Amino acid sequence: MGKVHDRIDGRLREFIERQHVFFVATAPSGSDGHVNLSPKGIGGTFTILDDHTVAYLDITASGAETIAHLRENGRITLMFCAFDGPPNVVRLHGHGRIVTLYDAEFPALSALFSEQRGARAVVVVDVERVSDSCGYGVPLLDYVGERDLLPAHMERKGPEGVAAYRRQKNRTSIDGLPAYDFDPS
Repeated sequence: MGKVHDRIDGRLREFIERQHVFFVATAPSGSDGHVNLSPKGIGGTFTILDDHTVAYLDITASGAETIAHLRENGRITLMFCAFDGPPNVVRLHGHGRIVTLYDAEFPALSALFSEQRGARAVVVVDVERVSDSCGYGVPLLDYVGERDLLPAHMERKGPEGVAAYRRQKNRTSIDGLPAYDFDPS
């Protein structure tokens, strides 16, 4: 049976921090756009700032749906599942904002994460609803390790190559919404 919590307390915080993967869901306003669901989990890219605020480092990738949706309406849900140990699913519902690498806040926020390669933004989420549920339907899986593919791929491109990639792949969402902002200079 699901339960709603006042905040990200000690038990929930410990559970969230133990997970190797989480999922981010966003959607544009209206009924015509595509819902987006993205897996996240590159080690060292998630943090709990306080009982009602979390953040994760957004690595440059082939799409920018989350960025576009947050720019349009801010709605976001993060989900953490227990794939080992006792079953549990935790959802954090809230409003997110994007702090791009060109924003004044970026250096201080990005310093919270051990992984930096390919970073394009920090997603900060003001958590308005915290819930957990049984997780009985989530399978047991063995964690074998991190895939060092995306950050290493972006590192090989170098700063200019990553910027060119973002210009090519991250300007708009699949629904044509504005996504990633670029350095105005």
